[in-house]
Amino acid sequence: MIRKTETVFVPNLRGGEGTIEIRHILSKNELMGHGSMYAHVIIPPHSSLGFHQHVENTEPYYVLKGTGIFVDNDGSRTEINPGDVCTIEVGQSHAIENPGDAPLEIMALVINERGKCD
Repeated sequence: MIRKTETVFVPNLRGGEGTIEIRHILSKNELMGHGSMYAHVIIPPHSSLGFHQHVENTEPYYVLKGTGIFVDNDGSRTEINPGDVCTIEVGQSHAIENPGDAPLEIMALVINERGKCD
């Protein structure tokens, strides 16, 4: 089966700034209980995905394009670039900011904690 991605635009995602574009690659149903999101996420210039906690799941990011700032659970801020992988542990919090003038593009995968179904 071939189909198009489902694209949604979410303003102030998780309390962040701007409107984030989310291109859903797989739906929750297609993830078969293993996770709740697999998506190509585009954070426009001067926008962010707000600081939030992951309860019973985790969300690794893979940076495709652009430069941004990953805000880790402890509040530390690290510059991220294409090829970087950002990970958090179940129960931790994080945010991503794009202070630059070009879009920041990432792949995001929300994975359920072992034995937990969404």
